Amino acid sequence: MEGKERKAFCTQCRKEAEYNLHKIKYGKTIKGKDYSFYITAAVCSECGNEISVPGLIDYNVKEIDDQYRYYEKLVNTRDIEKLMSIYNMGKAPLSLALGFGEITISRYLDGQMPSREYSDIIKHAISSPAYMKSLLNKNRDRITDITYKKAYNAADNVEKMFCLSDGITGTVCYIFKRLEEVTPLLLQKLLYYVQGLTSIRNGGMAFKEDCRAWVHGPVYVEVYNLFKDFKYNPIDDDRFAVLENSEDVLTEDQKKIIDLVIETFGMYGGKTLERITHKEEPWKAARKGYDDDISSNEIISKESIRDYFRSVDLKYDLTSEEGIKKYIFEMLRCN
Repeated sequence: MEGKERKAFCTQCRKEAEYNLHKIKYGKTIKGKDYSFYITAAVCSECGNEISVPGLIDYNVKEIDDQYRYYEKLVNTRDIEKLMSIYNMGKAPLSLALGFGEITISRYLDGQMPSREYSDIIKHAISSPAYMKSLLNKNRDRITDITYKKAYNAADNVEKMFCLSDGITGTVCYIFKRLEEVTPLLLQKLLYYVQGLTSIRNGGMAFKEDCRAWVHGPVYVEVYNLFKDFKYNPIDDDRFAVLENSEDVLTEDQKKIIDLVIETFGMYGGKTLERITHKEEPWKAARKGYDDDISSNEIISKESIRDYFRSVDLKYDLTSEEGIKKYIFEMLRCN
């Protein structure tokens, strides 16, 4: 279906012809229930006739399968792969830990449709580490001690994500959805600027967590502990499947503030933003008395963040992209 030249034989034109791919509505009755699916069709660019393209039927089958699972709220293969990744378990051990037959997960990964009961168990295990722990304990005699300990420790780590406030969890999830690559360092700086811009937008704070004045700039320790293993690499973490759609707690105004941060500060790398925070009064004041390379855990107070960004807002207008970009330029220019 892909390539430099998208051509196939058109039975109407009786020749090889270029074609375009379009979505068409396709009705199908499954177990006595009517469904409308949207599948991909190859259409001749000359006569408008549908063309048979190698591989397209298999692709349509997958489209229908994915949409059927969505309509019926059944898990898909990606959900199962996430569960395996979150709890460091192979197919057979996961099947046994969930209380299924040993090859059940393998069958689902090969395309077999799960029952509603088993699908709900898998979805609950993805969304609740406490529920996964209960299953591990219930089925402990079916799996090895090593598998049990690995999965139970993973569940403990996932539970830490639920210790975050809704505000910071929603913000992190929204940032991940908006940006393709986010390193732990960049994430910390974006959270700091979301807090700062929120304080001047509505007088409140985006989240309740305190910010600390670490060597490399402002840090939200609870978030740092979640992603520290990624070091300077982009965060790619299936554990966030348990927090899927957490950004729904954000108001439209909160999302607009995060968008503003992403479209300005988010255009730079974490190290560049670190340089800027080192010139800002909240971090500098909290680090007073510490040499550059000496660790500290001093809190950057919410009051100092609010007061600083209010003063900067008076000069640059931090409610606009233009004003923020001007502020960033000036901060990077000065020594």
